Amino acid sequence: MISVKSRDEIDKMHKAGKILASCHQKLSRLIRPGVTTWEIDQWVEEYLKQRGATPEQKGYMGYPYATCASINDEVCHGFPRKIPLKEGDIVTIDMVVNLDGWLADSAWTYAVGRVSEDVQKLLDVTKAALYEGIAQAKPGNRIGDISHAIQTYAESRGLSVVRPFIGHGIGQQIHELPEVPHFGPPGTGPVLREGMVITIEPMLNLGSHHVKMEADGWTAKTVDGSWSAQYEHTVAITADGPLILTEQD
Repeated sequence: MISVKSRDEIDKMHKAGKILASCHQKLSRLIRPGVTTWEIDQWVEEYLKQRGATPEQKGYMGYPYATCASINDEVCHGFPRKIPLKEGDIVTIDMVVNLDGWLADSAWTYAVGRVSEDVQKLLDVTKAALYEGIAQAKPGNRIGDISHAIQTYAESRGLSVVRPFIGHGIGQQIHELPEVPHFGPPGTGPVLREGMVITIEPMLNLGSHHVKMEADGWTAKTVDGSWSAQYEHTVAITADGPLILTEQD
């Protein structure tokens, strides 16, 4: 069953989203060559604690960290580690913030120092694809309209869309209905209604869209070793159009 939130419940999620957005804004200035994703993970957990929030994914299905930290050809759910980031790397930091029982979810891919032209294109197109999808998140449209907008934009610019990992509803649970793929035909899937809250989180690759799982049971990597980026927002469907609950601007 797809949950519809009240205005008050969306406001509570927005408060969590503002903490999450501010955390990402701080990270954009902290991430640089020599920093480890282990240090980032520790910093994020303390940042949330100081604001009365907690990292929801820590302990979720046994996941042991406050953040997911995916580097270069890692698509998602990478473990934080004590290996320093290098000039030219990219790293995706994904987190879910719990504030008073209400959740917000956002991932962002960061350049570590200066990156190559191809990698910068990957970052730019993935972020733009996210906003192409968000533009379709309005009452009366269908989930497939979001999916199609993202896939069309990404593939027209020579990038591939990861299939197995998709967006989802969110509220007091990390994963709620509906599922939100980032590929597929328009005019399909559930109708978007005012009060629904979803994540839109495209993962795009420079090469093939195929992924494989690592031995840790969490980390997904591209099969061909091509690099991958992800940008994600939590979005409420309102009568006035999409309301981004994790917007950083």
